[in-house]
Amino acid sequence: MTELLNPLRSLNKGHWFKLICGASFQHLPAVRSLAIAYTLAGADCIDVAADPAVVAVAYQGLQIAAQIGVEAQRRGFAYSGNLPFLMVSLNDGEDPHFRKAEFDPEQCPPDCHRPCEKVCPAQAIEFAGITNNFSGVIPDKCYGCGRCLPICPYGRIYTSNYVITPGAIAPLILSSGVDAIEIHTQVGRLSEFQRLWQAILPWVGNLKLVAISCPDGAGMIAYLRALYEVISEAIAAHNIALVWQTDGRSMSGDIGDGTTLAAVKLGQKVLTANLPGYVQLAGGTNSYTVAKLRSLGLLAHDKCQPPHISGVAYGSYARVLLSPVLDKLETREVSHTSVKTTVRLEDEPELLWQAVELAHSLVSQLKSQQGVD
Repeated sequence: MTELLNPLRSLNKGHWFKLICGASFQHLPAVRSLAIAYTLAGADCIDVAADPAVVAVAYQGLQIAAQIGVEAQRRGFAYSGNLPFLMVSLNDGEDPHFRKAEFDPEQCPPDCHRPCEKVCPAQAIEFAGITNNFSGVIPDKCYGCGRCLPICPYGRIYTSNYVITPGAIAPLILSSGVDAIEIHTQVGRLSEFQRLWQAILPWVGNLKLVAISCPDGAGMIAYLRALYEVISEAIAAHNIALVWQTDGRSMSGDIGDGTTLAAVKLGQKVLTANLPGYVQLAGGTNSYTVAKLRSLGLLAHDKCQPPHISGVAYGSYARVLLSPVLDKLETREVSHTSVKTTVRLEDEPELLWQAVELAHSLVSQLKSQQGVD
């Protein structure tokens, strides 16, 4: 690689922005719209579920954004002309990011006040109403946050978990536009990680970046060092960037500003270990994250001494931020009663630029602190 691609320059300069669409989020219209809006707002990476249909629609969103890019630049957004990396998320075992909530609506008492419906940030729970008199969990919209589990008065909500099979990896990595993978793991799963990595290894040369996401736990740093020993030879041979994603408090960024503290604390812990590669926050990140990093002198633009945080990934907060636009698109689609038609974001200029403006309000917090390429 003779010249760094724009997303990799962002990592080097400390203003890498990643959008997490959700490892279990498979609502295709929303993924497409999110990819368009955040690409035009200047995102460096779009992370999606390891589902061929999701990968395809996200890639389509990137291509649509490229066609609109000149207008985005004219309007002053941070789109550089380079497409963000398209990343797919994999897991080496059970993980809260890779699950769906389920329940049987027939077992719900008629007088239940349905707190699950109110608490769901993805609007994935419905009771006989909005579309086709459906009741229950809409699987494509559920991304496994688990907030409905403890709030059910009758304890009737459960989750189904899944693990990406080795046989599914090659088609995903070879899918059009996939540049990067993220492996979700946990302390104590070294043998499981090794098995997954062996499945990835024949195709790793197709990648530009590998990210490893791991929550905190006893022996975490020693575990991350062991993971590095597993992957170091391959990533060095192919000149692949390595990102350590510090998953502070999973899928919680939309709850409140305080959730970002766990992400920052874990980021500091991994930085102190001085592992090879870049450190990027996730898990609880929101509009408060950059301000907190700046106050601690952990951003490169603060002229801090290395090491520093190289980037931030935003998931639930970034998606909820655009929900006013996504909801309007969905409402317009449902309102076509004679023939069901898909209302595309790029065909609604007012909503398109409203979505980009909302996305830019988050991306710019990180990008505006130093010159954007």
